[in-house]
Amino acid sequence: MPKTKLHNAYSVCFKALAVGGPTIFPSDFIDRPYWWGDWNPHDFPLVEVPRETDVVVVGAGYAGLSCALELARNARSVVVLEADVPGIGASTRNGGQVTGGVNVGKKPSGGAPSDLWKKRESAMLAEAAEAYRLFERTLDLYGIDCSYRRNGRITALWTSEHLRGWAERIPLLNAQTGADIREMSPDEMRRELASDYYAGGVFVSRAGHIDPAKYFRGLLRAAQSSGAVVCSHAPASKIERRGARFAVTTERGTIRAREVVIATNGYTKMLMPALRRRVVPVTSHQICTEELPSDLRRSLIPNDRAVVETRRVTNYYCISPDGKRLLFGGRARFYPLTARQSATVLHTQMIARFPQLADVKVSHSWGGCVALTFDFLPHIGKLDGVHYALGCNGSGVTMMSYLGHKVARQILDRPEAEPSSYAAPLQTHPLYHGRPWFMPLIGTYFQLRDVADRKLSRRRAAPSPARSAA
Repeated sequence: MPKTKLHNAYSVCFKALAVGGPTIFPSDFIDRPYWWGDWNPHDFPLVEVPRETDVVVVGAGYAGLSCALELARNARSVVVLEADVPGIGASTRNGGQVTGGVNVGKKPSGGAPSDLWKKRESAMLAEAAEAYRLFERTLDLYGIDCSYRRNGRITALWTSEHLRGWAERIPLLNAQTGADIREMSPDEMRRELASDYYAGGVFVSRAGHIDPAKYFRGLLRAAQSSGAVVCSHAPASKIERRGARFAVTTERGTIRAREVVIATNGYTKMLMPALRRRVVPVTSHQICTEELPSDLRRSLIPNDRAVVETRRVTNYYCISPDGKRLLFGGRARFYPLTARQSATVLHTQMIARFPQLADVKVSHSWGGCVALTFDFLPHIGKLDGVHYALGCNGSGVTMMSYLGHKVARQILDRPEAEPSSYAAPLQTHPLYHGRPWFMPLIGTYFQLRDVADRKLSRRRAAPSPARSAA
């Protein structure tokens, strides 16, 4: 079906949602991230693209800036090329949750983990834990104020069967990551979360949440103050090998470099078609409520935990850094939506978990692209001599920062730059060429599986008529 007809079909599907939809929007509704209130990515000067450098980094997100920061700290000249403006992508649009790798290797299908994960599970978990330590060291070293609250995270269980899976993994996760994970009793869940929606919970102590835009701003300033040159509105259109160096062509000139790093994640375009075929962009949507009455906001998540669900098409949420609003996100749908359409879907999901928010309006709505990989694992490596750091599968605040740093250490060729367990070839599929045409089908299938699993779990938990009579 042609793209225009497909888009029209999606619009028709949402006419029903539009009816009554505006009632959830106040007059000052904003279709951009709540996080942009303190720092706006558009506030960035135009910098001339140099003609020579040691390293060119394509993509000014967490991975690109972390890579540039480590290189510049070690006296390498580095230029970061951004197609739009730094921070316009997922680095300032995500949910702001930070953990030490407890989600690494998780498959939304619920099936067996990949062969690579089985072989390297312990090493990957240990590196993910190091990613969290690097994140905290970076905040301290550069004085980054990003409203970081290390208050822990509640993993809310979609079904009682999910608890068994977690119970099996908790000893290994604690041993390899030091995340201090434990099961939550029903009484504790009621104290921690004003919702009866879940079958139970798991608490991850070594976790928290941040203002992602303020974290990005801190990384950007640290990289620039260390000597990295960050160029906005400089989309790279071609990478050519010229002898021992690369030539990277942009709309604002060509730059020569010894090394090139691709750090575009969910925004990987046709600069390197072979890489684009190995990452699947998926939009994650979020909303922010209007300011809540003080009693209500204190009751929702009393201890200011981050919350994420175990279902395949997950939702995640937390209280805003100022303690006045609820930020609620998830995969609203797997096809194009306007900000108001995605807000309508997420608002419905939010009040299913918190019926007490039924009359609360949505002040902000936005989306950002994450990158899925075919084995659901993050990757660093080289393709045709070009380095890359891609595919954190929706858990990118700490991991993308770490992967960018790790690529920089490998370029620096320091003795302490140990081989990474995430350095493995990216997989693809013969029917995938960079456009995720299959996501509406797969996404809908996962949503139906979630519903079926929930019904089956409740049916198993319900007492039989014979036992009730007895």
